Amino acid sequence: MAAGTRKFKTEVQHLLDLMIHSLYSNKDIFLRELIANAADAIDKARFISLTDKSVADDWAIRLTVDKDKKFIRVSDNGIGMTEGEVIDNIGTIAKSGTRAFIEALEQKQKSAADLPELIGQFGVGFYSSFMVAEKVEILTKKAGSVENAVRWVSDGKADYTVTAAEKAEQGTEVTVFLKDDAKIYLENWKLGDIVRKYSDFIEYPITLPYEKVEKGEGKDAKETKTIELRTLNSQKAIWLKKTAEISAEEHESFFAHLSHGGGKPAKTIQLAAEGASEFKALIYIPETAPFNMFMPDFQKKGLQLYVRRVFITDECKELVPDYLRFLKGVVDSSDLPLNVSREILQDNARIHQMRQTITRKVLSELKQLQEKEPEKYAKFFTEFGKILKEGVHMDYENKEKLKALLRYETMNSEAGKLVGLQEYVDAMPPAQQDIYYITGESRRALENSAALEIFRSQNFDVLFMTDPIDEWIMPSMGQFAKKHFKSATTGDIKLDAAGRKTGEELIAQAAEAHKSLLETLQKELEANIKEVRFTNRLTDSACCLIGDENAMSAHMERIFKAMKQDVPVSKRILELNPQHSLIAGMQRMFDADPANPELGKYAHLLYDQALLTEGSPIPDPLTFAKNVAALMAKAVE
Repeated sequence: MAAGTRKFKTEVQHLLDLMIHSLYSNKDIFLRELIANAADAIDKARFISLTDKSVADDWAIRLTVDKDKKFIRVSDNGIGMTEGEVIDNIGTIAKSGTRAFIEALEQKQKSAADLPELIGQFGVGFYSSFMVAEKVEILTKKAGSVENAVRWVSDGKADYTVTAAEKAEQGTEVTVFLKDDAKIYLENWKLGDIVRKYSDFIEYPITLPYEKVEKGEGKDAKETKTIELRTLNSQKAIWLKKTAEISAEEHESFFAHLSHGGGKPAKTIQLAAEGASEFKALIYIPETAPFNMFMPDFQKKGLQLYVRRVFITDECKELVPDYLRFLKGVVDSSDLPLNVSREILQDNARIHQMRQTITRKVLSELKQLQEKEPEKYAKFFTEFGKILKEGVHMDYENKEKLKALLRYETMNSEAGKLVGLQEYVDAMPPAQQDIYYITGESRRALENSAALEIFRSQNFDVLFMTDPIDEWIMPSMGQFAKKHFKSATTGDIKLDAAGRKTGEELIAQAAEAHKSLLETLQKELEANIKEVRFTNRLTDSACCLIGDENAMSAHMERIFKAMKQDVPVSKRILELNPQHSLIAGMQRMFDADPANPELGKYAHLLYDQALLTEGSPIPDPLTFAKNVAALMAKAVE
């Protein structure tokens, strides 16, 4: 074959320049692409060797570095190429030899199961070499062919040369002569890092020679240098093994590799999906939450994505919903189409299918953990419950499954014990119609709320919601087991028919007997409250503050204010206990002198007391203290 210089078949030099300088965002990618191409070539040869015994079968990918000549070489003993294939596949940008190989096999009516899994699709990964190369040289010999070896050389500009060459073994060598600003790739440690990040699970060994220096014994002993061939990749894609074949030690080791830290997985989920989108996944639920779980700028979200063992990204947010961002694991797709640089996912529909499958599987496993290992699930929920709750608001499709996984402390449960919604509903007395909840900063603060007195008297339980997100997701909760969620601090409480009738009669009688007193209190507090009225929700306390049915709770107002957010002014209702001795005393004071200024002090003291019992700050602590001191002094006298 005569030497020849040929133009690239793409029409303009600008296209090649664009691919070299704009297609990839990370220069390290060039080595990943060359290794992936080498693995493809070996896959092809390995497939052919099943029927052609003349094809070599000692598969390996070899890296070589020459610091003096400033090149890195990637060699394989794969299928190799003929002159025509070199011109056709390398000389024509975006013509994929891999695609042509599969199409040729399909024309022979091979079944899909017989075809090798090959990652190359677009035939452009090779050109990423020119990001770091002044010149690239390919030396290749076709397996099982009598044709001469071929040498291809180009500087990545407008043309390339093809000449005959000598090569004894089948396979391909790609030699990348590095630019001055890319000399970092001559360092073994750098190549090792890239291989471990992107190609650690490639099925074939990726080797690199290391110089080993040994000093002899004795005063005048000289140093001896030997070359040690090291395998850089683990080749242990454990997610491709059967579940029974993976030991606990392997799971722990792989989990540590994924999480970059200690700890053990609380739950292991292995998944093999077939059908519209084929993939394998190995997913871990950690035992403990990472320190940066609520620091999104310092936490990578999502599972690691591989395509046929080749690493694509360790931050594929699209693979799982954000409320499952605590998961660690790997998803390895067999048929996922990627864009030409393999850095951006192209087919969102398939990713969405994978996301649905993974989410359903994880939620199903969590449900089993809740039912079969409640103590273990309680520990999981303590660590990750705050994040899981986000899904109720974000994931309408799985909202009911997520609600069944939620757990809370309750008024009737011991401190620290979490109760599931189904457990709560099963324990409801016949008279209870709704699921009641109260939000606040802590159990201790909520236990002291006067609004809970009616529930204690009726033996109704109340969910204690102490996470800031609880208030945010409540509008999305709707109902559970056909029971509506209802705040204990807003609206009316539904009692049984007899209790409701008795309560309504008591309130009506009190409202009539203390009508003028209520009007006086209302006028005194009109700047702060919407209404003063009697209630049946109090049994011991004198008063409490209640919001309208759909009003923002006091706890949510405090959260917004702590975040320096503007909060709309909303007046609430001051409810009074008609049977409390303080009401009778104030009525006697009013009957003696309706203009008694002490009544105003009592009104504000009631309002401040109600604020304190719900955990809200009082508007004027100094006046409150003075009024309390004055009343104490009067009582002492």
